[in-house]
Amino acid sequence: MKKKILLILLIITASLFFTLEITGYYLGSRHDNGGQTAKENTVNQKKSSKLKKAKNISLEEKLRALSPKGLYIVIDTSGNRLYLKKGEQTMLEAVVSCGSGNVLNDPSGKKTWIFDTPMGEFSVKSKIVKPIWVKPDWAFYEEGEDIPQNPQDRMEEGMMGDYALSLGSGYFIHGTLYTRLLGRNVTHGCVRVGDKDLETVYKQTPIGTKVIIF
Repeated sequence: MKKKILLILLIITASLFFTLEITGYYLGSRHDNGGQTAKENTVNQKKSSKLKKAKNISLEEKLRALSPKGLYIVIDTSGNRLYLKKGEQTMLEAVVSCGSGNVLNDPSGKKTWIFDTPMGEFSVKSKIVKPIWVKPDWAFYEEGEDIPQNPQDRMEEGMMGDYALSLGSGYFIHGTLYTRLLGRNVTHGCVRVGDKDLETVYKQTPIGTKVIIF
């Protein structure tokens, strides 16, 4: 009887051992396949990286193709920089002042002004030597003054520097009395430029020149 029990135990043990061997082999085989998959993943990652680089190069080429070929102006409103460019060449980089983003309401609450520099694609509409600033309504509200009845009372000389380039809708690239504020967002929407840089931009830029503001 004891011999019979021992024989049964031996058979069960052998069966378990065999089962474990089979399972181990199966798991080992899966592990090996997993290693091969990891290699494949590495290859796929490299391929993906190459594809991304190719797409970036393609995008850069498209952007270059969209860039104007001749002379144009680029204005970075957040960085307060103006770039005079010819193709991909930067001819001038100037520190400027762009719109403050401040909001002003008239006393009646009927009008609101937001002092941002407009973004988009524009062109130089006209060029003016010794421009005279025609003060808009908001300038009087801002100073707590009444709106004048006589148009001549709106005229103010010297505020816009020696030169101005009109972008339309009352926006200009012009000079400033407040050169210490260049590099800061402090204007009512126009782009203020220092005297020397403004003279270069004025002389180099013909009417119709493209102006890109972002």
